[in-house]
Amino acid sequence: MGMFKVRAKVSNPSKPELFFEEDFCVDTGAMYTFIPESRMKEIRVNPSSSSEVILADGRRDRRLLGEALITMPELNETLTNQIMFGPNNSLYLLGAMSLEAFAVEPDPLSKKLKPIAAIIGGFLATR
Repeated sequence: MGMFKVRAKVSNPSKPELFFEEDFCVDTGAMYTFIPESRMKEIRVNPSSSSEVILADGRRDRRLLGEALITMPELNETLTNQIMFGPNNSLYLLGAMSLEAFAVEPDPLSKKLKPIAAIIGGFLATR
């Protein structure tokens, strides 16, 4: 699937006036949404835990995790998401956990996120 970008606003959950907007690469192969650590520090989001990850090139690393609000303007929705703090020169990636939280999937033809139906407790539910 071809990669495309979407605009998102990232805010501190306890101080929403601290935020930035950025273009994120939609990456269904990444579990976590990945944001450079310096940007997370800029909005004063502190890490709450860490996790071992396998990077795209096969290396293992331990990265910090924290929570931030993500606003997707094209969806007109804001949700709390778990964010992995990336190296300061890393890409901004919108990962599978955030896509699932927003109940969307990437449409590579239109280069947009489209709503999907969710299965909850064996019953089909929609947004």
